[in-house]
Amino acid sequence: MRGAFPGLCLALLAAERGARLCTVIHYLVRGQLGWFGLTVACVVPGYAAQLLSILWFRADGRPPSCCLLVLHLLQLGLWKRDSCRYWDVLRVMAKTGGSGCAGEVLMRHGDVCVLRLLEALLQTLPHLLLQAYVVVAVDPAGFIPGVSAGLSLLSLAWALVSYSRFACLLKPGHLCPPAAAILCLLLWRTGMLGTRVLALVLFARLYSFWVFAVAGVHWLLMSFWLVAQQTDIVAQPCRWRLFNCLVGAVYVFCYVNVRPGPSKHRVAVFYAVST
Repeated sequence: MRGAFPGLCLALLAAERGARLCTVIHYLVRGQLGWFGLTVACVVPGYAAQLLSILWFRADGRPPSCCLLVLHLLQLGLWKRDSCRYWDVLRVMAKTGGSGCAGEVLMRHGDVCVLRLLEALLQTLPHLLLQAYVVVAVDPAGFIPGVSAGLSLLSLAWALVSYSRFACLLKPGHLCPPAAAILCLLLWRTGMLGTRVLALVLFARLYSFWVFAVAGVHWLLMSFWLVAQQTDIVAQPCRWRLFNCLVGAVYVFCYVNVRPGPSKHRVAVFYAVST
């Protein structure tokens, strides 16, 4: 499972992006320019992750070339980074006989997990919501949007599982989770995200724009809750407030542990408020 994990991540990422491209072509061919424009617009937030990738390239001592900048403008920068990181992980694991779950292998895989989670939350989640709404409220027989929504859901759940796995490996004395634990985490994240997305889509179908009021109240509650926890990941006051607001928006859909230490009480409060 250790050696296969990066390959599974890369395969799922390729499938999800291929389905997204097919969805864009599907709307364009059928003349549904409104849904075409909204689907393309879901790509725009992903440029935040592209910018972060460029900054990380500079921090690694690799000034971005013109070719690299073009790749990032085409939303292929993370694909290049992810592909290189994944193949590096596979190569190092092959050299170490699969025992390299720490040190260089861990940090390389950690870079991929963090960037992929950021991109999934900024880009895959809006795409999932849009395609789920199309399938439920507009075109229930739409096969391509349905497949794209399903792969986006699986990709987002897998990004959360990869991040959780990396966070677990960072803790002293923690071993690589077995395949059964990874599968249970994936089922949990998929079910949790799927039910929340379906609930929001059905609410939007019945009550239209009132769904934004409900999601906004939930977002405010989660943001105030994070502020009350005095999360100290970000030191500067302005960035600290922005961080809490962004994570509060994420908490509308799923829980991500952003503080060290036991999290069972925080998870209990999250589910008590969210259900």
